[in-house]
Amino acid sequence: MERIPIIETIKQIGKKVKVCGWVHAHRDHGKIIFIDLRDRSGLLQIVFPNELAKSAGELRSEWVIAIEGTIDKRPENLINPKLTTGEIELKAEKLEILTKAETPPFALDTDGYEINEEHRLKYRYLDIRRERMKNNLILRHKVIQFIRNFLSEEGFIEVETPILTKSTPEGARDYVVPSRISPGNFYALPQSPQQYKQLLMVAGLEKYFQIARCFRDEDTRGDRQPEFTQLDLEMSFPTQDKILSLIEELYIQIVKNLCPEKHITQIPFPKLTYDEVIKKYKTDKPDLRKDKKDQNELAFAWIVGWPLFEWNKDEKRWDSMHHPFTAPIDEDIPLLDKDPAKVRSWQHDMVLNGSEVGGGSIRIHKPEIQEKVFELLGLKADQIKLKFGHLLQAFSFGAPPHGGIAMGIDRLITILRNEPSIREVIAFPKTGDGRDLMMNAPSPIDEKQLKELKLKPGK
Repeated sequence: MERIPIIETIKQIGKKVKVCGWVHAHRDHGKIIFIDLRDRSGLLQIVFPNELAKSAGELRSEWVIAIEGTIDKRPENLINPKLTTGEIELKAEKLEILTKAETPPFALDTDGYEINEEHRLKYRYLDIRRERMKNNLILRHKVIQFIRNFLSEEGFIEVETPILTKSTPEGARDYVVPSRISPGNFYALPQSPQQYKQLLMVAGLEKYFQIARCFRDEDTRGDRQPEFTQLDLEMSFPTQDKILSLIEELYIQIVKNLCPEKHITQIPFPKLTYDEVIKKYKTDKPDLRKDKKDQNELAFAWIVGWPLFEWNKDEKRWDSMHHPFTAPIDEDIPLLDKDPAKVRSWQHDMVLNGSEVGGGSIRIHKPEIQEKVFELLGLKADQIKLKFGHLLQAFSFGAPPHGGIAMGIDRLITILRNEPSIREVIAFPKTGDGRDLMMNAPSPIDEKQLKELKLKPGK
């Protein structure tokens, strides 16, 4: 007999079925033994008659078993309204123990917040068994699936860009990968697909998106991860308003279709300037909820009108407020030579309940302006050619005006699920200081590998 998911048993009253899963709870009532069987789809009460009581009595929490039997309606007074399957039970006729299990190192029938996080991360494959964690990952899947369908209907093409790429300055430190076949040279893991998506616009694809993995070697800093996931998107010939309205409609539809219990504070999303929010809220990530205790309130807002540069006091040079590919507002281009501090940009950020959940801009597409910005950022001509020569060369073959945005998937799911940290919505996250406690990474590699890479062990 072929196994069916537990959720399907509610349609099988009076029929014989086979279900498989984990022993979630065990109750011995003498001649009759009850267990709650768990699979991904839910819980089902199993009733073992006297003839199977001895075998069923051996069962323990988290053993993996297969059960064959008949689905019956529960007596009216024994219905459990808390369960989707609460009106039925399975009368067991055959029991097979598939795998025995050791006692888990922590309880799996709670929300898990009471357990030390590092302990949970060490046994993450067990932690994911709990209902809250499973539902976090299910919503994550649904959101990503919705994004793909929405953007495909809007004419976007999903394109994968390389993970092994070139190290270029984009705001944070790169993770680097030594090349075995080119000793002394290194790849870098992408902080974002920024240059690749701009090159796809030069290539004429016009509408690109990707659910992209990004990597940043940052110091320990609160709710950050060395690797994270973003919706990466780029368009040719857009206005800033076109980009904003597209993402706004996408997020409204995500909330409406996947999280209907949530309500959005204001539609259309308010559009505020950088100067305005800094003056009024003293932050560029204002929390605009009317009731900050209401976990179902979603206060989206756009922040626009950003400066193009910020002054780096330590190194006595200009830094990009967003990144070096952000375009200055047309009327401010003459100020690049006269007064860079006053140059405004086409940057746009989305904030939600006091968190930045996305950011982007209209990009520079003219090589002479891009070179000028690189120079203001302190790069010499030879450095520009070495690090960005490929991009400038591409622009010389006819680059369309283009722009886009990158939206943080992890942060969005965290807020939609009312979780305290992005680690709660990532299947296998790192600790705050970048360690994988389950796989014990990072870890040393053996001398043979080091020799192949022409590297020496660190001290």
